[in-house]
Amino acid sequence: MAERFDLTVIGGGPGGYVAAIRGAQLGLNVALVEKGRLGGVCLNEGCIPTKALLASAATLSSARRAGAFGVRVGDAEPLLPEMFERKDAVVAQLRGGVEKLLAKRKVTVFDGEGALRGAGVVEVSGSGGDAVLESDRVILATGSEPLVPSSFPYDGKVVITSEEALSMPELPDSILVIGAGAIGCEFAGFYSTIGLSVTVVEMLPEILPGEDPSAARILKAAFRKSGVDVRVGTKVESIEVRGNGAATTLSDGKAVESGLVLLAMGRRPSIDASGIPESGVATDGGAVAVNERMETSIEGVYAIGDLVGGWLLAHVASREGIVAASQAAGRDVTMSYRAVPRCTFTHPEIASVGITEAEAKEQGIELEVGRFPFAACGKAVAEGEGGGFVKVFADASSGKVVGGVVAGPHASDLVHEITLAVEAGLDLDLVANTIHAHPTLAESVMEAAEAAEGLSIHSL
Repeated sequence: MAERFDLTVIGGGPGGYVAAIRGAQLGLNVALVEKGRLGGVCLNEGCIPTKALLASAATLSSARRAGAFGVRVGDAEPLLPEMFERKDAVVAQLRGGVEKLLAKRKVTVFDGEGALRGAGVVEVSGSGGDAVLESDRVILATGSEPLVPSSFPYDGKVVITSEEALSMPELPDSILVIGAGAIGCEFAGFYSTIGLSVTVVEMLPEILPGEDPSAARILKAAFRKSGVDVRVGTKVESIEVRGNGAATTLSDGKAVESGLVLLAMGRRPSIDASGIPESGVATDGGAVAVNERMETSIEGVYAIGDLVGGWLLAHVASREGIVAASQAAGRDVTMSYRAVPRCTFTHPEIASVGITEAEAKEQGIELEVGRFPFAACGKAVAEGEGGGFVKVFADASSGKVVGGVVAGPHASDLVHEITLAVEAGLDLDLVANTIHAHPTLAESVMEAAEAAEGLSIHSL
């Protein structure tokens, strides 16, 4: 006999569990179906575990630089098993937190694979038994999977994706990273810091494609200074697994021998499961098609997160989940992508929001651009982080802040002041004239806004 709920969510990642909680907060009786571990890829195999490992690498790097700050320490060495144990403990703690949040909101969690069987009907199959759920509303949040070209000999041992990389506390001496987007660059930075020989290959002309070119160049220079071999404008012709390693032939005719090959070429929506093809949900370009209310082509069925393509970011999935759950509860909330922060957790960090200079040029928008270097920021210099910059963009015709870039210390935190300015449509003058505490890194945002009008005090 079918169990009845107001809302059923398929997928317990950062979009799905947030949608389930918001639905419950708004008075709905909610079911959440998850075939793996709560938190999805982000919490278990993506955002959180990589940041835990990067935190270990940053601590190692700081210890090695201690002498420059007048501190004497012994030789700092990476302890990989301990790093990975800490990573697992962080993930377990946060996953436990998600479980408690769902329990507190009385969300019923089904352990199994959910499949849409028409409007309002979800079948669940799992080790705990099968079930049929009937709901007025259904939210699809089945996420994405690594993009693996069929011509590459992916085996999960020598040729791997980020998912396998996060469960390898024993590593060879060398690794080839294919793809220099956020995932590839973050892993490249980690591997380099712990002492591996790292080669990064990117087919496009620059690393971090789509990001501010000057920010990408700063990161590329940092990589090369640390010994990372960065090869842009280069394609992979073939990969041959040889015993415990691989030989990769590149389009420049060179071959790279490495103990591991990490495929970091992005992810694609998981639209081939969960009953999506059979139910007739419309797709577009390999993703589920939705409108600004996250509604699919089937009435009462919503889709969110990586499943709908576009940004493929956890925080976007969470916001889309809130929109869909609000709609399911009868509230007319719509999705806006005007101010989506984009962060790469390398050293230096790279973060941006809103329109880029290249996009503005393509759209015929004249920008006021303000740039402030961290080399002129007292707090950054005191912390030994004087590299990088803050840029703020405003529409020259209106004076409204429309975007910005931060390359340097705590960029992923600093970008949110610019994000708020973009979302709220704030005038550049308002950012420039807001008093910022001294000495702080945030002063650099104020100074960049002032620089757009030639009034920055501390830059030449």
